Amino acid sequence: MAQKPTTTGPSQRQQRVAELIRHALAEVLQRGDIQDPVLGSHVVTVPEVRMSPDLKLATAYIMPLGGQDEAPVIAALERHRKVLRQEVARRVNLKYAPELRFRRDETFDEAARIDRLLRDERVRRDLDPDETDQDADH
Repeated sequence: MAQKPTTTGPSQRQQRVAELIRHALAEVLQRGDIQDPVLGSHVVTVPEVRMSPDLKLATAYIMPLGGQDEAPVIAALERHRKVLRQEVARRVNLKYAPELRFRRDETFDEAARIDRLLRDERVRRDLDPDETDQDADH
C-alpha cells in the first residue's frame, strides 16, 4: 500500500477559509475600523493568508504600500490582534474565530532576488542559445 506524501499543500478548505479571512482583514484595514495612528497613516495590503490544518491559526502576510515602516505596521496589527480577530469573526462564519498572527510578506523580495539572478551575466550566458551554438562549433 502506497504511503501518502507528508509534504502535501493546504487543503481546499484551508485555502477557501484563508481567502475569506484575507478578504475580511483587507476590508477592516481599508475601512479604517481600527483606530491607530500607524494603521491610519498607511495603506496595508494583505496578499496572502495561510491557515493551520485545524483552522485555528491564520498567518496573514502583510505589506504596507511602498514597503515603508513594515515593523511599526506589524507591531500595530499585533497590538490590535484581538479586535481584528473579532472583526474577522463577524465577517466570516466559522465555528471558531482563528488566532491571527502577522508576518511580513516577502514575495516581492524573493521575486527581486530571482530577477537579479536571471540578469546575472553567468546565468544569461547559460540561457543564451546563440552562445551555446558558437561553443559547439569550436
